[in-house]
Amino acid sequence: MMTAPSRRRQQAEIRRVRPADAARMRALRLEMLADAPLAFLETLADAAARPHAEYAARVAYTSQGSDTAQFIADPGGRLVGHAGGTVTPSEPGLTVIYAVYITPAWRGGGLLGELVDAVAAWSRACGRPELMMEVVVGNDRAYRAYQRLGFVDTGVRVPHPTIPALTELRMRRPA
Repeated sequence: MMTAPSRRRQQAEIRRVRPADAARMRALRLEMLADAPLAFLETLADAAARPHAEYAARVAYTSQGSDTAQFIADPGGRLVGHAGGTVTPSEPGLTVIYAVYITPAWRGGGLLGELVDAVAAWSRACGRPELMMEVVVGNDRAYRAYQRLGFVDTGVRVPHPTIPALTELRMRRPA
């Protein structure tokens, strides 16, 4: 009896983006927006209309420094995961995690934890010992996944930044 290959056996390098990743980051961003249009802060149409030069500039900016970083899951072809981290002026010891995404065929294999761990390591190296993220209320799958990674619901609820009918909840954990 043959079994399907396990997703857990798939391997992807987890690393910070590099300027050479711009075209693949654009492709992943468009996939993210098509797959989960309510989870991110722009529309697929807006992202598709943005010139490649803007993607390249963003990737170059987030490839270095301590203010903003993007981490990717790279199996050596199409990128299959992403998580970003950024500072927040109101809390200097905090990194906000943003734009977390795993390609559907790669979900459930540990990439989420590896990407969050990469953001956490960067955050600690930058002197920020805490992580925070926002999850749309009702996105129970994401909520449970982040709980498994040690995030705790703070009880804080905030309006979704672009969709007034939605609310987000804040989760935190040590970096």
